[in-house]
Amino acid sequence: MTKKYFGTDGIRGKVNQNKINGEMFFKFGLAAGTYFKNQKKFKQTAIIAKDTRLSGYSLEPALVSGLASAGMHVYTLGPLPTNGLAMLTKKMRANLGIMITASHNPYYDNGLKLFGPDGLKLSDKIEKKIEKLIDIKIVKNLSEPKILGRVKRLEDANDRYIKILKKNFPSNFSLKGMKIVIDCANGAAYKSGPKLFRSLGAKVFEYGASPNGFNINQNCGSTFPNKIKRLVKKHNAHIGISLDGDADRIIISDEKGNIIDGDQIIAMLATRWKRKKILKGGVIGTLMSNYGLQNYFISKKIRFIRANVGDRYVKEKMQINNFNLGGEQSGHIILGKFATTGDGLLVALEVLFSMRKGIKASQLFNLFKLTPQILENIKVKDKSIINSKKCKIAIMKAEKLIKNNGRMLIRKSGTEPKIRIMGESNNINLLKNCINIVKKSIN
Repeated sequence: MTKKYFGTDGIRGKVNQNKINGEMFFKFGLAAGTYFKNQKKFKQTAIIAKDTRLSGYSLEPALVSGLASAGMHVYTLGPLPTNGLAMLTKKMRANLGIMITASHNPYYDNGLKLFGPDGLKLSDKIEKKIEKLIDIKIVKNLSEPKILGRVKRLEDANDRYIKILKKNFPSNFSLKGMKIVIDCANGAAYKSGPKLFRSLGAKVFEYGASPNGFNINQNCGSTFPNKIKRLVKKHNAHIGISLDGDADRIIISDEKGNIIDGDQIIAMLATRWKRKKILKGGVIGTLMSNYGLQNYFISKKIRFIRANVGDRYVKEKMQINNFNLGGEQSGHIILGKFATTGDGLLVALEVLFSMRKGIKASQLFNLFKLTPQILENIKVKDKSIINSKKCKIAIMKAEKLIKNNGRMLIRKSGTEPKIRIMGESNNINLLKNCINIVKKSIN
């Protein structure tokens, strides 16, 4: 059964339209609270964090009201990275953690990411159960007045998160003498990112750390990597760290200004972990992972399995195969040894730990040659156009042309009204031709 509200990564859309408005957030809170309050082994508690979008301040009260109306006690944490929310959900033994965010999307979008008591994103099965409760008449889920939930503000969430991150590394781990540029995308890590690295002794140049409710991801962060590249050169820094709006993605610039994407970071981590004998099983990538990464892992005898796009599906495959490393080209990287979801700051710490003996960032990365890849995002009114006869014929034609010389991947975005067309091949002219064939069938 297709899900009505949830996409590949929670719920997301334009503010004050369809799913993303105060009325619906009340219903989401009421439904999720009703489901989780019946999970008796936990404390009937929900914790809520958010990124820095202005809309978060209108949507959060509605969500809190729904949860409290269901009888759930609620802690609000304020702006905090997504994995900080996941970590604290588990640490505080809460039934449910909810992140109000639209991740890397512009300010006018917002949404929800939901985590269970284990700190993991909810399964499709649980999401479908919550969806059924959303569509039930509100009065059926409302609690009696004497058992309404209580609401409290937790002021030190970022400090708690930083403490958890640092505990994963030796107490003598220091970044003294290191110059780091961090671009926080005017998002959820604008407090915790600079504070974390300064607490370890680094000289930090912070950008994208002045959110105003509208500038999240605006010409900054992991979706605009050229900015971190320029800033590294400007400050003669050892490394540049670029996050997205909820800080679950990371893109890096080495000291020479080379952009390091998620695939290159994963290659470095897997190689290092294998050498240290801490890599468990192999690596989970996605359908978007570069062919060059796959071939690199073959050469290094590291198992590599592709999952559907979305870090939730990466994590699920990691669990099924008992792997402890996985991630996406976009910079969602899950360090299964430490975390249950993508965490840009945690990955940054692991990279910086690898550099602690004077190793340059440029020496760590660029372990394989990327296969040329083109990604086109086509905005559409109706994503079902991908199932039209015209589109299917075009896809078959493109796949036949590129066969044995590369690959094509055409899919609906799980979070935006877009069709994503991706192709890979060392034959650039062939690649462009195949992309255009599919593109014309959608426009």
